[in-house]
Amino acid sequence: MSRTRTKPADSGPKKKEHLWFDELSMKEAENRARTRNVVIIPVGSVEEHGDHLPLCTDSLQPEYVALEVAKQTNCLVAPPLRYGVCNSTRGFPGTISITFESLHSMMRDILEELIRNHFTRILVLSGHAGQSHMAALRLAAQQTIWHHEKEGPENKPRIMVCSDYDFAYELKGKHFSENDGHAGTIETSRVMAIKPGLIKAKGKKSFPEIPRFEIVAYPERYFPTGVMGDPTVASAEKGRMINKYVVKEVAKLVEELKH
Repeated sequence: MSRTRTKPADSGPKKKEHLWFDELSMKEAENRARTRNVVIIPVGSVEEHGDHLPLCTDSLQPEYVALEVAKQTNCLVAPPLRYGVCNSTRGFPGTISITFESLHSMMRDILEELIRNHFTRILVLSGHAGQSHMAALRLAAQQTIWHHEKEGPENKPRIMVCSDYDFAYELKGKHFSENDGHAGTIETSRVMAIKPGLIKAKGKKSFPEIPRFEIVAYPERYFPTGVMGDPTVASAEKGRMINKYVVKEVAKLVEELKH
């Protein structure tokens, strides 16, 4: 007599893991905090990027990277902060720059609130990489670390702060011009790959020379097009290559933070 193999009972569709932190319920947030879950905070800006890219360029990129990394590592992505310190581009139409103090205070509050909710592994990922902007984020993280320095090893937070351009610009020299920069080949290619519908025009090549070390009232006079690089040779294919590399490198940071 042959034996028939019984099928296991259908347990229904597998519950989908949320990637966005604010899509969790109260109970889900409590449970995820127990697993030493990493939270990525994407930070961007509202800033000019020439005539061919949108004002949200610096926000699109870290948000895309954060979500792709979350899919690979099961980390969480916090609601993005889409304002930044834009000193050198403040004179261009459309740029909205907040103060160093505002960005620093906001990030400090967000970090402390995540830690209060027992999320102690945090990566601040900024698509805008201006010096004052990054300094505000790093100072907020440093002060938060100091504040929790005396806590035990299980509760002591770990925080990383970087720009996705720390990795994208590693591709200069081998794949792209060393002089490529703001709204140039790399940045235009990345947006073409992420959200091609927001490309406004082909863009114009511009390699302006800005005085070293000098503090000027109107830096936009030195780069009137708002571009530093050559967007005319950008492509979605190049953008996909760059984005893939950045996602891989940021995923490594997330895995490091889990320990």
